[in-house]
Amino acid sequence: MSEITQAFAAAAAMIAGLDAKLVEIVTLSLRVSLAAVLIASVIGLPLGAAVAVNRFAGRRPLIVVLNALMGLPPVVVGLVVYLMLSRAGPLGELGILFTPAAMVVAQTILILPIVAALSRQVVEDAWEEYREQLRSLGAGPAQSAVTLLWDTRYSLVTIVLAGFGRAAAEVGAVMIVGGNIDGVTRVMTTAIALETSKGDLPLALGLGVILLALVLALNAAAYWVKEAAQRRLG
Repeated sequence: MSEITQAFAAAAAMIAGLDAKLVEIVTLSLRVSLAAVLIASVIGLPLGAAVAVNRFAGRRPLIVVLNALMGLPPVVVGLVVYLMLSRAGPLGELGILFTPAAMVVAQTILILPIVAALSRQVVEDAWEEYREQLRSLGAGPAQSAVTLLWDTRYSLVTIVLAGFGRAAAEVGAVMIVGGNIDGVTRVMTTAIALETSKGDLPLALGLGVILLALVLALNAAAYWVKEAAQRRLG
């Protein structure tokens, strides 16, 4: 049996046996990514809807900025958050550098523009379709935004799932601000990078399989949501 085959067999055994170290890393990864997605959604969805239904000075530049920020380099985000949270930084007194909280901050900054920009487009398309109807009912901008957020909820769920996938697969920013500390800030992506460099293939492969399964599950969920929306509209 080759070394790679043995590593795959060991990885499968770790997954089947719910290896404690594996479970710890996966659990922390999910906690951090879910927290980041929740914060980004609470801020980004209303922001996207507000930009969609309102007309104000600087709206177009704001849209351009939101779209551009979707391509933020993770290592740059990690560097900026590191500088902000370091002892010499303006938020150094919080003492959260190299903690899961710092990783949540970095992931939130990364996915917030994605959620805001994509939700803005979805809500704006719905706004163009229902604008006159909502105005005839006397709905103001705030009420219209809330109504359209609810009406486009299936599409927005897909956006949130995409944001979660982006967060779960992130490695550069979380490694910089989290430090990849064993038992404290080690998540799936950083652990895969470290264990591969150390030659611990079973753990790296086990985490890789789980991460791949998570991505597939998210894509399946997004597809199911889209189908549900089409059946509802059809």
